[in-house]
Amino acid sequence: MARKVINNMNAERKRGFIYTGGEVYTENITDKPEKDDFCIAADSGYKTARALGVKIDVVIGDFDSLGSVSIPDGIERIELPCEKDCTDTQAAVQVALERGCTEIYIIGGIGTRVDHVMSNVGILEGLYEGGVHANISNGKNRIRYLRNDNVLIGRSAYKYLSVIALDPVCRGVSVEGCKYKMKDQKLERKVQFAVSNEIEGNLALVTVKKGAALVIESID
Repeated sequence: MARKVINNMNAERKRGFIYTGGEVYTENITDKPEKDDFCIAADSGYKTARALGVKIDVVIGDFDSLGSVSIPDGIERIELPCEKDCTDTQAAVQVALERGCTEIYIIGGIGTRVDHVMSNVGILEGLYEGGVHANISNGKNRIRYLRNDNVLIGRSAYKYLSVIALDPVCRGVSVEGCKYKMKDQKLERKVQFAVSNEIEGNLALVTVKKGAALVIESID
């Protein structure tokens, strides 16, 4: 099933929150929806949303992992077949795009299924290329995608900051505001050395002048 990323670069800001499968440490979740934000639960992500006290607008999935949990009346329900060409999270992202979201926060999506984790990281790349700001968080880790760009990261409960090269070589990699400074370094995918840095001030600035990388915050 082909999924097209909608270019929202010039669209009005609208935030979407997607709650999906995977272990979530709810006590550490800092990305939280506000009144007018659009909230989607991807299958078992509904359990996470409920634990966080989040009001869901849409539940989507094949509902193979909800168990005996019932979905209240008034919540839009989109049922997908069990055999399909996309994951429930991918389908939820597409709904968020179709509803006009220009920022997407995926809560969950980091668990014991490495294939699903890698798939979700791929979602970040597709969203970024479509002009949509996005990250994935499970309360222990938060992941962003970056290509030929920079990002400011505020100090939070996430103690460690790592930059992981996705391209064979990333050039002009700089990290400011952290314990271990980097300035215009070359970062290779085969030799990852920008791992487990620590934010010292209120903000860290990560720059990748050429290439694609993941910016990962971790609590422990």
